[in-house]
Amino acid sequence: MPDIDTDFDDEGRQKVIDYVVKKYSKNQVAQIITYGTMATKSAIKDVSRVMELPLADANYIVKLVPDKPAYGIDFEKMVNYPLDGKGSLSELGIQPDEIENVKKFRIMYNGNDLTGKVLQQAHRLEGNIRNTGIHAAGIIIAPEPLYNILPVSTSKETELLITQYEGKIIEDAGVIKMDFLGLRNLTIIKDCLRMIKENHDVTIDIDNIPLDDKLTYELFQRGETNAVFQFESDGMKKYMKDLKPDRLDDLIAMNALYRPGPIAYIPNFINRKHGREEVKFDLPDMEEYLGETYGITVYQEQVMLLSQKLAGFSKGDADVLRKAMGKKDRNMIDKLKPQFISGAVAKGHDAKILEKVWSDWEAFASYAFNKSHSTCYAFVAYQTAYLKAHYTSEYMAAVMTSQLGNIDKITFFMEECKALGLQVLGPDVNESQKQFSVNKKGEIRFGMGAIKGSGDAAVDAVIEKRNEGEFKDIFDFITRVNLRTVNKKTLESFAYAGAFDCFEDLHRAQYFDETDNTSLIEKIIRYANKFHENASAGQNSLFGGVGGAFDIAKPKIPECEKWGDIQKLKFEKEVVGFYISGHPLDQFRLEMRKCTPLDQVLDATNQNKEFAIGGVVTSVVTKQSKNGNPFGILKIEDYNSSMEMMLFGHDFVNYSKYMQLGLFLFIRGKVQTKWGREGDWEFKVTGMELLSEIRNKLFKEVKISLGLQFVNAQLVEQIQTTMGKFPGNFDFKLSVFDAEEKMDVLLLSRKQKVASSNDFVNQLKEIVGEENVVLA
Repeated sequence: MPDIDTDFDDEGRQKVIDYVVKKYSKNQVAQIITYGTMATKSAIKDVSRVMELPLADANYIVKLVPDKPAYGIDFEKMVNYPLDGKGSLSELGIQPDEIENVKKFRIMYNGNDLTGKVLQQAHRLEGNIRNTGIHAAGIIIAPEPLYNILPVSTSKETELLITQYEGKIIEDAGVIKMDFLGLRNLTIIKDCLRMIKENHDVTIDIDNIPLDDKLTYELFQRGETNAVFQFESDGMKKYMKDLKPDRLDDLIAMNALYRPGPIAYIPNFINRKHGREEVKFDLPDMEEYLGETYGITVYQEQVMLLSQKLAGFSKGDADVLRKAMGKKDRNMIDKLKPQFISGAVAKGHDAKILEKVWSDWEAFASYAFNKSHSTCYAFVAYQTAYLKAHYTSEYMAAVMTSQLGNIDKITFFMEECKALGLQVLGPDVNESQKQFSVNKKGEIRFGMGAIKGSGDAAVDAVIEKRNEGEFKDIFDFITRVNLRTVNKKTLESFAYAGAFDCFEDLHRAQYFDETDNTSLIEKIIRYANKFHENASAGQNSLFGGVGGAFDIAKPKIPECEKWGDIQKLKFEKEVVGFYISGHPLDQFRLEMRKCTPLDQVLDATNQNKEFAIGGVVTSVVTKQSKNGNPFGILKIEDYNSSMEMMLFGHDFVNYSKYMQLGLFLFIRGKVQTKWGREGDWEFKVTGMELLSEIRNKLFKEVKISLGLQFVNAQLVEQIQTTMGKFPGNFDFKLSVFDAEEKMDVLLLSRKQKVASSNDFVNQLKEIVGEENVVLA
C-alpha cells in the first residue's frame, strides 16, 4: 500500500483519530510502538551511572565522541577504525582535533581502571533496546480485530491499542499505516483568520489567495521570514535575499533544495535564475521537465517523467524508479539502468550522455525529494507569509499563542514584533483574551491564560463578565466576577502581571500594601463577599432594593510608594516567565553595547580571549570544597541567555561581595578550559564592577550625527536647551554631514560639558532620533 501522510491543525488531528476509531472500531485502530536503542553516548552515560563513575568524568568522556550525524559514529569506529588512510575515520570527514579526542578515548577504553570497564560494558550494551515509546503520528487501521493479526499492548499514555511491531515492518502484517500529523502552522493560520474576522470583519479563503501577491514576495525577498513556515533559518533567509523569489515555483524548489546534499546546488539555481550562469540541458528533450528548475534535477517527479519521455518507461516502471530512489534501493536502481539505457538509445539518444544522466540520477537518489510534498509545504509557507505581510499583528499574535509555555520562543517573537514596529502590551482585564490577541489600535495584547496562577476557569469567568461591559474600577471588577473561580491567588497574579493597570487610580504596590497587616486584595475580597451577602439579603427581604448592597463602605486605598521598574519586572517574570513591559537591563543599554552577548562567549574559537560581559545576577550559591574552603557559583543573565561562573580562592574573597541577587554587573574575564579538560569551557573572572559605575570609564563623549538637511535654528535651540538641563563632565559633539557632497564636519561644544545620564540621552533621542545619538 502507498505511504499516506496527512497534516492537520493540532485540534483537527484528534477529530480525525476519533472519526477513524468510530468508523473501524477501537479493536481495529492502533498507534505504533517505537523502540529506543542505546546509542554510543547514552550507553556511556547509563553504564557510568550504574557503575558509579563520577558525573563530571562521564560528561568528559561523552564529549570526546564526535557527534555529527554524517559520521555515523559508534564504538566499532571509535575503537577499531584506522585513524588515517582508506576506510579510516579521516575518510569519514572527522576533523584533526576530533581525531585527537578519539586517541584519548582509546587510551581510556583499553585501561584497566573503572573508566575502561565502563567503556567496555557500554560497548557490549550499545544498540540494545533501552525503552519503548509511541510513534508521534502513525496510526494503524486493520481489516479485522488487531489481536488476530499481530501482538498489541496498552499504555497509560493513550486510550488506543499499541502495536508491538515497529513501523517499518508493520505493513507486512496486512494492515495499513497512515501518518496523521498535527502541524502547528495550520493552527496558527486558523487562529489568525479568526482574529482577522473579529478585528476587520474580513473573511479570507486562505486556500484561494492570489499566488502573485507583491507584498508577500517582497517579504521573502527581504528575508523577513521569522515565523514563516519552513523559511525561518538564517541560511534560508540569506538565500531568499539572493534569489529574490517572484513566483511559487521558486519557493517550491528552495523548499526541496534546502537540505543536506541538494543545498550545494542552491548557488547554481540562484545564478541561473538571474542569468549569471548558463542554463544547460544534457539532452534537448530534458528541457520540457527541467526548464522550471533551470536545468537542475530537484524532484522525483522530474525523474519519473524524464524516464518515460527519454526511455519509454511505463508509468509503473517510473514509479518503481521513484520508490527505489526514495528508499535508496541500490539493487533496484542498478536493475533498472540497462532498461533505461537501451530504451533511450532506441529513441536515438547518445549512449555516453545517457550514462552521465544516469550517474547524475544515482547521485540524486541520495536526496531525491517529492515535488507534491514540497509544493504542499511551500504553499503553507506562502499562506503564512501572506498573512504576515497583510495582517502582521494578527499573524504574530497567533504565532505567539502557538508557543505558549515556550518562554524562549515567545521572547524571540516579541523581539521580532519590536523589529516590525509592533507593540506587545501586557495583560489587561479590560482587553485581553485568554490567548494573545490584537486590539483596535493594532497592538498585540498579552493573553490572561499565560499568567501563572490564573487558571482557565478564572480567565473564562473574567471574559464572560467583561462581555457584559468593561470593568470601571477594581470594585466593579471584584463584585461582578465569580469569586469561587477568581480567587486570591488569581487576583495576586493579575496584579503582579499588570492586568489591573487599566484601573489608573491604583498602582501595583497598593494591592499588596500591608500597613495594617491586611493587603488590599484581601480587603476587596471581603468587600465583595459582604456586597453579595447584602444583595442576597435585600432580594429575600420584604423591602428588597431599598438600601441593600450600596450601603457597604469600600475599603480605603492605602497610600504607599510605587514599585520601581526592577521590582515590577521581577514580579512580571515570576508570574509570566519573562519580562513584559521592558527588561531590567534597559537602564544600562548603552553599557551593554560594550558587552559580548553571553551566548557568544563559551566557544572553542574564543580560547584564551578576553571579554567583557554584563548582566543581572539571577542565582547565587555558596558551597564548601573538600578541603573546607568556601567557593561560589554566580549566575548572570543578559537579554538572551545566562551563564554560570565559579569563584574559588582569592576570586571568591575578592568578588563574593557582588554575589547578591538582583545586582547589575560588568565583568571582565577570559575563556579557558574547565579543569584543563579540552572541549569543556569556562569564563575565568579577572575583574568585576557594578554596571551603574562604569559609564564614565567606558565613554568620554556624547555625540549626535545629523544630515545637513535636518539642521535648522529651531533644532539647534532644542539641543542647546536640553544640554543646559544636564551639565556634567562629558564632551558634547555634533557631526553634520552632506551625503550628496560627501562632506562632514565635527563640531565640539567648548563652553559646556554634559551629563551622560539616561534621561539626557533619551531626551536627545526624542529630538534627533534614536539612531543618531551615541556614546563614544
